[in-house]
Amino acid sequence: MTRAQRAHRGPRWSRPAAGLVAVALAATGLAACGSEGGTSGGSKTITLSMQTANVQKSDPATYQIVKAFEKKNPGIKVNLTGQPVDQHEQQMTIAAQSHTLPDVFWVYNSLAQTMAKNGNLLDLTPVLAQNQLKAKFPPSMLAGYRRGALQYGVPYQALVTGLYYNKKILAKYGLALPKTFDDLLQVAKVLHSHGVVTISQGANQSSFSVWAFLTMLDRFGWEQKQAGLLDGSISYDNPDFLRLYEHVAELAKAGAFPENMTTQNYQQAVDAFTGGKAAMLDSGVWAAGAIQASPVGNDVGFWAGPTFADGVGKQELVMNAPSAPLVVSAAVGKNKTKLDAVTKFLQFYYSDAGQQLLVDNAQTPVTTYQPTGPAVQKPVFASVLAALHAPGWTSPSAQPDLVVSAAASTAIYESMYGVMEGVLSPKQALQNVAPTIKPAG
Repeated sequence: MTRAQRAHRGPRWSRPAAGLVAVALAATGLAACGSEGGTSGGSKTITLSMQTANVQKSDPATYQIVKAFEKKNPGIKVNLTGQPVDQHEQQMTIAAQSHTLPDVFWVYNSLAQTMAKNGNLLDLTPVLAQNQLKAKFPPSMLAGYRRGALQYGVPYQALVTGLYYNKKILAKYGLALPKTFDDLLQVAKVLHSHGVVTISQGANQSSFSVWAFLTMLDRFGWEQKQAGLLDGSISYDNPDFLRLYEHVAELAKAGAFPENMTTQNYQQAVDAFTGGKAAMLDSGVWAAGAIQASPVGNDVGFWAGPTFADGVGKQELVMNAPSAPLVVSAAVGKNKTKLDAVTKFLQFYYSDAGQQLLVDNAQTPVTTYQPTGPAVQKPVFASVLAALHAPGWTSPSAQPDLVVSAAASTAIYESMYGVMEGVLSPKQALQNVAPTIKPAG
């Protein structure tokens, strides 16, 4: 799974000792290939480092964008490299310390923020100003990658999450697609009475798989509370979040979740849904292709999740937030030839042609581009796009777990699953999370 698929939180690691830094640099070759190390002025080769060891296989959209860019710009070569997520993060940290960062690279936003603070990243404002590129982005796609006046990143791909639903199962029991939480609760009660799982979830080694419930946090005021949560003036243990967790407990009591939720993992939850054993699946756009190819594919739609009569603020929210940024080494700004090549690459990545390549690989655009082609005609992916463009619905600027520490995000996941499993009361769940959300610094 990519970070987008697992809520973009991987395990953290401690800073290596100085000797280990040197060994790692020698082993990875970063000292020879970074922006400041092994490139001469006038070079038209740029490096792009990603979070997977086999970009062509694991991230075909990025691979195809690179190849299409090189074809359009024969004078520029993109040296595309990658490592598994955790190794990649560690290498980027080492490279920032030794001033050997790749030209363009994927990184967790938490690390990007540190790099921006330390002056390691290029201000992309001038790049976005060319050809009015900035106007192509919804504001939420850029806002999370800004530090004061510094636009240090641009969105790699979109994080689109919600609930897939099986129309055939709902119709079999005379049920319509819910709109409100009360609707969903009634659906759960009816399905449970017939021995049918409402929402397929898998907590085993995949506690991050609570995406739809993270959006529900936004329906109870997460975004309005975010600054206070992060500076310590608002506690996670607050009356609004308590109401949400009480609703999750209501779903659990109604039998909405699978009995084997604790022992099955996310992929098994997907398999249960695609096998016709559950009415809904908590997942995201990355699952659209596999669901479409499954026996239930032609019966599946996508739902952004329930609205709440006792929620806080805007309820018509669909999660369509940036998953992680692409950033550029500050050293690129010191080499006019390289800066020109990187600018052309980013301009192409976010052009309509580049975004269509995302769509061709079942990824939603991160710009306002309206996609075309065979991919958008496939029912499952088309239903995702329809949810994103529903009149009056908007997206939060970020998924809640992506703006807190890894410890806090894990605590949030486990608190939600604890209530679903009935091992934590809503109040206990909130109290477990509250101490983990600490002011920065």
